[in-house]
Amino acid sequence: MAYFSEEKYDAETTEKIAAHVKEILKLLGEDTEREGLLKTPERVAKAMQFMTKGYAQDGVEIIKSAVFDEEYQQMVLIKDIELYSSCEHHMLPFIGKAHVAYIPNGKITGLSKIARVVETYARRLQVQERLTVQIRDCIQEALNPLGVAVVIEATHTCMQIRGVQKSNAVTTTSAFSGAFLSSARTRNEFLNLIK
Repeated sequence: MAYFSEEKYDAETTEKIAAHVKEILKLLGEDTEREGLLKTPERVAKAMQFMTKGYAQDGVEIIKSAVFDEEYQQMVLIKDIELYSSCEHHMLPFIGKAHVAYIPNGKITGLSKIARVVETYARRLQVQERLTVQIRDCIQEALNPLGVAVVIEATHTCMQIRGVQKSNAVTTTSAFSGAFLSSARTRNEFLNLIK
């Protein structure tokens, strides 16, 4: 994964976001001129751009950049792909892991491309349900495999540190296509492998 360097931040966007963050801090009763907060608006602006960098990326193109002919037709599973996303309802983080599998249909992709697809869709304002489906649909569209399976397990800080304040709750979502939908045996193999 490429480091999101300083050059990647658009100066005008950073300045505009920072001005709004400064106003929010004032509305919360903070003194934006105190030493600890002087650079906070700019830091928040850059952090927000980093956490939403997925909007500028195309998952299908990421996969298509490394597609290879291969007659392998068994499951390819990449599990425990860490993910960091932001809930679109409160703009608070949710953190977890994705398990992604596909059954090739004459084409495979580089393993790192699957992790990059997870990163691309996670780095947007999201709900976990949509994120799960977007990853599945991207792989299905880019590779036309015999099937795709995605399971995401995540904890949501919007539920842990506010609202119901349930710090141990884990949300699990799944999305399947092709052989993972039509064959209980294939689906169960995947589910057993990710345990």
